[in-house]
Amino acid sequence: MDTAPPRDSAELTYRDAAEGDVPALVALIESAYRGEASRAGWTSEADILGGQRTDPQGVREVITAPGSRLMIVERDGEPVACCQLEHRGEAAYFGMFAVRPDLQGAGLGRRIIAEAERSVRETWGVAEMHMTVISVREDLIAWYERRGYRRTGRMTPFPYGDERFGIPRRDDLAFELLVKALV
Repeated sequence: MDTAPPRDSAELTYRDAAEGDVPALVALIESAYRGEASRAGWTSEADILGGQRTDPQGVREVITAPGSRLMIVERDGEPVACCQLEHRGEAAYFGMFAVRPDLQGAGLGRRIIAEAERSVRETWGVAEMHMTVISVREDLIAWYERRGYRRTGRMTPFPYGDERFGIPRRDDLAFELLVKALV
């Protein structure tokens, strides 16, 4: 008789990513946002952006930058999610959030973002979490709003012409700043 817990209730572990994690993290991030594999989840950007979401150099920079962490989330020793946490004065920045597409919609994202918020409050004593989301991603923005984030209306232009961020499939892309008080 199998007494192992169901796969969806297995324990998640959180740790800071290391250099050796770079290939697995690039694959995870790409699978959550780009190409056909990303369509298995609901966070795909495949309809608005082609090309890459990140590359080994970009992931390595997040891991090694001062005041920055790339939190890797594992289940049974296997990477299932990650997020960037960066200390920016009184706030922390949350980015590079990816959950494996076949695990999306099961509550992992909610658990991971709550752990990220707890971690930055405890580690850096910050009062706010900031993030930027592509403004046309209404479903994703609504998900963050349900987690307590608010739209600010502050936009940053999409870096058109810089293929490190993807190849736009539309001409109206911008990043909107979302903010959540952590106190």
